[in-house]
Amino acid sequence: MVTSIALEPIPQPPGHPLIGNVLTVDANKQIQSLMALAEEYGPIYQLDMLGTPIIMVSGADLAAEICDEKRFDKTVRGPLKRLRSIAGDGLFTGDTDDPNWAKAHNILLPSFSQKAMGAYLPGMIDIASQLMLKWERMNSDDVIDVPKDMIRLTLDTIGVCGFGYRFNSFYREDFHPFIEALNRTLDTTQKMRGIPGEKLMKRQQIEALAKDARYMNNLGDEIIAERRHTGSQDGAEDLLDFMLSGRDAVTGERLSDENIRYQINTFLIAGHETTSGLLSFTIYFLLKNRDVLKRAYAEVDEVLGRNIDAVPTLSQIGRLSYIRAILFEALRLWPTAPALGLAPYEDEVIGGKYLIPKGTFTTLLIPSLHRDPSVWGDNPKAFNPDHFTPEAEAARDPAAYTPNGNGQRA
Repeated sequence: MVTSIALEPIPQPPGHPLIGNVLTVDANKQIQSLMALAEEYGPIYQLDMLGTPIIMVSGADLAAEICDEKRFDKTVRGPLKRLRSIAGDGLFTGDTDDPNWAKAHNILLPSFSQKAMGAYLPGMIDIASQLMLKWERMNSDDVIDVPKDMIRLTLDTIGVCGFGYRFNSFYREDFHPFIEALNRTLDTTQKMRGIPGEKLMKRQQIEALAKDARYMNNLGDEIIAERRHTGSQDGAEDLLDFMLSGRDAVTGERLSDENIRYQINTFLIAGHETTSGLLSFTIYFLLKNRDVLKRAYAEVDEVLGRNIDAVPTLSQIGRLSYIRAILFEALRLWPTAPALGLAPYEDEVIGGKYLIPKGTFTTLLIPSLHRDPSVWGDNPKAFNPDHFTPEAEAARDPAAYTPNGNGQRA
């Protein structure tokens, strides 16, 4: 039993009366601030947020324990919960025990199969070609805003491949209004702390949040209505087709139009932002590590050849093992979904000495986990794609690398 174990207190930074550690974390640099605390207080520490304890975990051994789905489940709280205004009970923001989560999970699994990826490839190449054409036509002294172009690339790719909808971001000077609404929504939900009087102080932002949510939800409804009216344009099934026609193998039920709207918003939000961040960081690391860039060029030339007009096949992409390692290493250093919220089903002791009471919000701080020197060596902050050779991956505990979530909620 828990009471028979010699427990140790979980380290905690000093706080203030009533508000605890609310001011300990920099609201403008939340992840970097939490990482700095991990360096100071170690692989596990605790924060008091207005009387609510939050436990931060970043050590690889402890991560393996809290990623045990028999003991811990994903929990939706804080900024993630506030995103329900546009994502509802979608895959990302729904609770695991929500019937709609399980239903959508079962229906959408086939849409991520290898066969489905082959169907999406032409749309992916279409949008990637638009980006390449834009860059080809720029002068040598023009400045390229890489993160913004990666946002255009990923949003348009998901729109076309997932829902047959064209945002046409490369034909606009500014972002599509969806992105503007989304950015405001994310900024507001991430900076709200839940402190007393906050809703009154941020009334204008909250009203703007509701307006943006209506716009994004209406766009999702329009996409659904258009597909019901016209059907799929090229006959190939996409995510929207799976959602409209699919039935849960367990219950035999379909998704409601409201839930499909939430799933559309979920894919557009979680999919485009995380992937654009990955691509932006990858390009940064390639420019900073020219030896890695040289090896990447060589692999592409070997697998795809030097014909710049050649269209890559899914089989060829699967042979780009060093490119894969580069992407995985970029996700190691700067995972674009940097925190995983969990909670134990019952009172749990991890590391043999730290008690986590039932239901306590427990966050896996992924960038710090991915810098644990016990796993990643003496220089864990260095960019090194050789961390992802087949031999290195086989020798490593899978819980030490979790950029895409965990278990059934990955």
